[in-house]
Amino acid sequence: MKSKGYSLLELLMVIAIIVVVAGAAIPLAHGSVDRTRAAGAARYVAGRMAMARFEAVRRSAHVAIRFVEQGDGYWLRAYVDGNGNGVLSRDIGRGIDVPITVDEQLDHHFSGVTFGILPNVTGIDPGQPFNTSDPIQIGASSLLSFNPTGACTSGTLFIRGLRGAQFAVRVLGATGRTRVFEFNFGDGRWRTR
Repeated sequence: MKSKGYSLLELLMVIAIIVVVAGAAIPLAHGSVDRTRAAGAARYVAGRMAMARFEAVRRSAHVAIRFVEQGDGYWLRAYVDGNGNGVLSRDIGRGIDVPITVDEQLDHHFSGVTFGILPNVTGIDPGQPFNTSDPIQIGASSLLSFNPTGACTSGTLFIRGLRGAQFAVRVLGATGRTRVFEFNFGDGRWRTR
């Protein structure tokens, strides 16, 4: 007579197969989550740039996003020109150029994501010098400034995920247009997202 159901051995084999498959899938899922968070952070930064540009045009005044490096990473905050000479670090320190947003850090919105450049990442423009130690490549003042016509400081901001995702947000000064790039470690090239 045949019994209905499964033997303990059959049940253990099925559980072992499930554990092996799940064990192989979890690292892939973590990488996908990391990439999604880093991509979201890059789009968020591009959105903050668009907001600053909009505010500059709306207010007919210079608006800048200031990037400040502290021990726990980079903080960003937007300021508006208070005296007609553009947003300057010294005017921010004196309270002349006032903040229009709160201090933010990418990691607060996108866990594990920071401004940074991973090892083996090359520059977006082949053949051009590339400073891998500075993820905020907008000039010495660390101010990404938009004027009342919408033009701005040219530059590139590099954003890295916790497990190997690398993105960049580039802004073209003449138009204020932003583009998001993703680095492909397989072929060592940047692609527009």
